[in-house]
Amino acid sequence: MARARGELRIVGGRYRGRRLPIPNESGLRPTSDRVRETLFNWLAPVIPGARCLDAFAGSGALGFEAVSRGAGEVILIEQSGAVVRQLQTNARRLGAEETRILHGNAIRWLEGSGQAFDIVFLDPPFADALWAPAIERLAHRGWLKAGSRVYLEAPARSGFPDLPAGWDLVRDNTAGQVRYVLVIVGSDAETA
Repeated sequence: MARARGELRIVGGRYRGRRLPIPNESGLRPTSDRVRETLFNWLAPVIPGARCLDAFAGSGALGFEAVSRGAGEVILIEQSGAVVRQLQTNARRLGAEETRILHGNAIRWLEGSGQAFDIVFLDPPFADALWAPAIERLAHRGWLKAGSRVYLEAPARSGFPDLPAGWDLVRDNTAGQVRYVLVIVGSDAETA
């Protein structure tokens, strides 16, 4: 297992204050406490019982925060074997039975189809520029439904690719060098 390089703190919900080790893996960049607090305030009306996807799980900050705040199911996809093992250990440590951790490439996984998600977190490694292919697959393969929320995080200086028709940007914020947004898919953008 990769050596731990620090800790992730769960910001709110039933695991609030719990600290989880983060593996010492190149490119691993957990979403900050401040950004997670803002994001989950945005998601508060829809997170209880939600089916969530953390497509580029990394430290698991977004997925574990979703479980802590009442999500019904959270699928975390991670490519690094060492990071997957740490995510599995952290899920066991929390007793987070709502999590399913998959070892694999998120872009390839999204090429399939399956049951639509209520909330999708897209925070890929910044250097890999995976937003466009992830968004394309989400938009056209049945992973989303009217009212689904999609969270995007990217470097503030580069921004995001164009969003598909019907994706309404409802929240937009910057923290330091990171821009993060929330999108609602379909006709229910006025509920945000």
